[in-house]
Amino acid sequence: MEKLIGLWIDRKKALILIIEEKKEQLKQIQSNLEKNTRFRGGARAKQPYSAQFFTAEDQIDRRLGEHLKKYYGEVVANIRDAASILIMGPGEAKFEFEKRLIHERIGQKVAVIEAADKLTERQFAAKVRKYFKE
Repeated sequence: MEKLIGLWIDRKKALILIIEEKKEQLKQIQSNLEKNTRFRGGARAKQPYSAQFFTAEDQIDRRLGEHLKKYYGEVVANIRDAASILIMGPGEAKFEFEKRLIHERIGQKVAVIEAADKLTERQFAAKVRKYFKE
C-alpha cells in the first residue's frame, strides 16, 4: 500500500500523520523559532531609508530564512517517500513549504493545500483520515 501523509504546518511546529497499510504514526517537529529579536541601542540613521537603517532588520530576516530552511528540511526528510500529501495550516507557512517541496522535486505529490486553524492532534488525524478515505 502507498504511504499517505497529512501535514499541518506553521512556523512553530509541524504535525505529520503517516498512514500506511492500516497503520498510523503521528510525529511532531518543533521549529524552536525565536520570537523576533529587537536590537536595542545605537542611533537610527538620519535618512530613514539608508543602508544603516535596514542592517539589523536584514540580519533578522537572514537568520529567520536560515532557521526556516533547516526546519522545512527536517519536515521534508520525514515525508519524502509519500505517495500523496495533504498540507494544512494557518498563514503562509503552508505555501512556503510547498515551494520547498517543488524545489526538492516532490511538489507533484501534494494532493491539496487547505487553510486550517489550530487543531488538536485528534482533530488533525480525523481530518486527514476523512480526506484520504474519500
